[in-house]
Amino acid sequence: MIELETPTRFWQTHRIVMAAIAAVVVLACILLLRWDWLPKYLPLIGEGIWRTLWLLVITSFLGFFMAIPLGLAQAAGPWYLAMPAKVFCTVIRGTPLLLQLWLLYFGLGSLFPQFPAIRQSELWPYLRQAWPYAIVALTFSFAGYEGEVMRGAFKGVPGGQLEAARAMGMPRFTILRRIWLPLAIQRALPTLGGETVLQLKATPLVATITVVDIYAVASRVRQDTFIVYEPLLLLAVVYMVITGVIVLAFRWFEHRVPSRVA
Repeated sequence: MIELETPTRFWQTHRIVMAAIAAVVVLACILLLRWDWLPKYLPLIGEGIWRTLWLLVITSFLGFFMAIPLGLAQAAGPWYLAMPAKVFCTVIRGTPLLLQLWLLYFGLGSLFPQFPAIRQSELWPYLRQAWPYAIVALTFSFAGYEGEVMRGAFKGVPGGQLEAARAMGMPRFTILRRIWLPLAIQRALPTLGGETVLQLKATPLVATITVVDIYAVASRVRQDTFIVYEPLLLLAVVYMVITGVIVLAFRWFEHRVPSRVA
């Protein structure tokens, strides 16, 4: 009788083969490609990675806290709050992020110098730089997409739990803080992880307004050395590593969140 290969053994063999292929590819890249430029640009690469990370963290954090009232207004707010929130999410989701970034930097940023009050204010040293516009554009983009996610998450919370809380005499803010918001965030966590990864992939656009992130560093290496593939491969590895950390962090957090909220 021929013994059939079990699915578990098949997947173990498949993983071993894939790991071996990956090791061969990495070894070939190390031995066959040019990496003599790396020591010279290593400090700049570290600075670019750091700038990419803090852009990602700050804009995702601010965007998520903007998305909560945007989603709540659309799910349960009066029309005069729901309508502006819906328009904001529709405009952000319906226009390219690059267009939004350029409108802020080349449009709004070019208007500020025309006002003496702004040029003489304490904010002018910041408004004349590019990174505030990058933060605003990326934050609005994250909030627009995640606002729609939170709208669905708020509406997806079973109404019976909210009615039970009202029957127990809980104030509205307590219901929101202890029941409605935690359950909505729990439902939105998988999508939130995916949106954070997409936010990471959107950060290279800030290089178009002179913000030096890791993508801008790779472009500079190509321009200085005329080496094309090696900087791009390093860029891909950096983004893959950061993406892997984000995915693992959100999976860990999903397991830590209780299935029921008291």
